[in-house]
Amino acid sequence: MPGLLRGVARTAVISGTATAVSNRVSRRQASRWAQQGGATQDPRAQQQYAQPQYSQPPQQPPQQAPAPSPTDTISALKELGALYQQGILTEAEFAAQKAKILGT
Repeated sequence: MPGLLRGVARTAVISGTATAVSNRVSRRQASRWAQQGGATQDPRAQQQYAQPQYSQPPQQPPQQAPAPSPTDTISALKELGALYQQGILTEAEFAAQKAKILGT
């Protein structure tokens, strides 16, 4: 039990030291930036460094998919019919998919 307690205490000391050092480095870096003129009184200027603004590319209108060729439509219907005959698709599912393939 004393070994476990010693290990927990050592971990707590190391963790506390690391946190203190990290905070000190952050404060020192912030003060250096303030001295160099990097930080201003305007909070929007500080936000500019925190979250860079990216310009959005011009949006292009969505392009329509090319119409399927007749052989693609026929093969898709044959495959759909085979699934229906095997009992994988219900009649309603078959009708919906068929209408989707035919574009109606």
